[in-house]
Amino acid sequence: MPTTFKEIPRERPSTPLLDKAATPEGLRRLGEAELEALADELRLELLYTVGQTGGHFGAGLGVIELTVALHYVFDTPDDRLVWDVGHQAYPHKILTGRRERMSTLRQKGGVAAFPRRGESEYDTFGVGHSSTSISAALGMAIASRLQGSERKSIAVIGDGALTAGMAFEALNHAPEVNADMLVILNDNDMSISRNVGGLSNYLAKILSSRTYASMREGSKKVLSRLPGAWEIARRTEEYAKGMLVPGTLFEELGWNYIGPIDGHDLPTLIATLRNMRDLKGPQFLHVVTKKGKGFAPAEVDPIGYHAITKLDPLDAPAEPKKASGPKYSGVFGQWLCDMADADERLVGITPAMKEGSDLVAFSERFPERYFDVAIAEQHAVTLAAGMACEGAKPVVAIYSTFLQRGYDQLIHDVAVQNLDVLFAIDRAGLVGEDGPTHAGSFDLSFLRCVPNMLVMTPSDENELRRMLSTGHLFNGPAAVRYPRGTGPNAVIDSGLEPLEIGKGIVRREGNKVAMLVFGVQLADALKVAEKIDATVVDMRFVKPLDEALVRDIAARHDLLVTIEENAIMGGAGAAVSEFLARENILKSVLHLGLPDVYVEHAKPAQMLAECGLDADGIEASINKRLQKT
Repeated sequence: MPTTFKEIPRERPSTPLLDKAATPEGLRRLGEAELEALADELRLELLYTVGQTGGHFGAGLGVIELTVALHYVFDTPDDRLVWDVGHQAYPHKILTGRRERMSTLRQKGGVAAFPRRGESEYDTFGVGHSSTSISAALGMAIASRLQGSERKSIAVIGDGALTAGMAFEALNHAPEVNADMLVILNDNDMSISRNVGGLSNYLAKILSSRTYASMREGSKKVLSRLPGAWEIARRTEEYAKGMLVPGTLFEELGWNYIGPIDGHDLPTLIATLRNMRDLKGPQFLHVVTKKGKGFAPAEVDPIGYHAITKLDPLDAPAEPKKASGPKYSGVFGQWLCDMADADERLVGITPAMKEGSDLVAFSERFPERYFDVAIAEQHAVTLAAGMACEGAKPVVAIYSTFLQRGYDQLIHDVAVQNLDVLFAIDRAGLVGEDGPTHAGSFDLSFLRCVPNMLVMTPSDENELRRMLSTGHLFNGPAAVRYPRGTGPNAVIDSGLEPLEIGKGIVRREGNKVAMLVFGVQLADALKVAEKIDATVVDMRFVKPLDEALVRDIAARHDLLVTIEENAIMGGAGAAVSEFLARENILKSVLHLGLPDVYVEHAKPAQMLAECGLDADGIEASINKRLQKT
């Protein structure tokens, strides 16, 4: 069984076996008896690596043995291995030729936080969002069959990711096309079954063996000739198997279910995978693991150790902590509790992001009005719509990148019916080291084109609180989008007063140049304005746009500069240009925002600088335009 470590090593550990297994080809040259020691070395290497760089932590520790077993048994990369989400893929990266580059993990130009096709041939499918692996692996299996290839397709999905409807759509489809593929359920939290141990491991070996499979097929042929006998035998097998293993649901869908087995028992994993490798049709293996396995603190607190920051050097001087205000998510969490006290109609909904969206206090104070729907963004939105139909005032707390998954429901179920649903959209804009799959780059573009929507962008913490109240009291669908992290430490009003809808505010008067700011770039815009004597407008509302204010500003300035941390195409700045064009107002306009590319992972400040959205970039872009005109 795995060795349990109590500390993260600060010096690179000695790993003689792992040194031989820099690629799966080297791994497969090791003897099976050496693999448990290799797994300990891989776990120690992972602890060291993430300690140096920071990053996702607990999930990778939990799949060390599974990762070793998969690359040992299957002929990767020819056999296609798809990891769901990818939080757990660091051990996979270490074993597939990227060990020496792991020191660049999540850094600009370095190894990505998630599997990426362009990074390695072993990353067969780019991931980052949940519940895509079974669909992708099924597509690969079908394509391989059409090409006459015998390669295997394997999807590794967690119990949390299995709660999403997309996963069940794929589970339902694979038996229909009789795909030769393997789905591995990595059960590390919900624990669909606690029946782990010698008996279940023994049953798994038996049920996955060629002997059992051949006996089962042989029995089918014999019993099919006897009227009624086959149905009796089928039901007997189903009921007996259902009493011993919890796979009835998957069996009914058409999968050959094996498990549950101990996901940290390497010999059992290897034996089971070998037996299942050549079985035909849809195969389902249920393994039970422990998130954070092998690192004592993470085993005790898997949520707290989902991800960690890098360790400070032992000899680093203690730096005084910079004074900063609450995180934007914290402002939202406090507002949610305050408004729930004031309005008993309020309900809070989250798709499995209670901690990330800061709904912990709300869930404890108002448990009957708190709904975590698991990783099911589409359901979250339509659930809110149903509640709103009956007079509730639902607040959907969701990350910008995940709202993309519920876009049809936002339009069809909420906006078309003009229902009172407030979307509190966290992680808007660039989020840093997780890269483009997690960036909230498009919400202003895809929200402002939807009829009936109220769309707001706060420039500081207090505006966020007031906009949330505005959206809650609005009759119809409303959205407030705010970034990750802290703001400029604005004084926050304790009340619940709304803003006047569709009204921006001039923060500074200047000459010739006017900056129309949608969101948190206001602070940098004010810095630039002091240098170039520009007007600065906090627009606040993307929809409805303060057209009267834009008309007035356009009449008094030579150049309008729109600023937003959203895609320029179709964004808030585009709304300004559309208004000017509609009113036949001829004016020089400069749009600053996210370019038409996927901005790669780096520190948030580096990403903003790359896009020209920091103070220096804003000033440089304005001066360049002024030189041209």
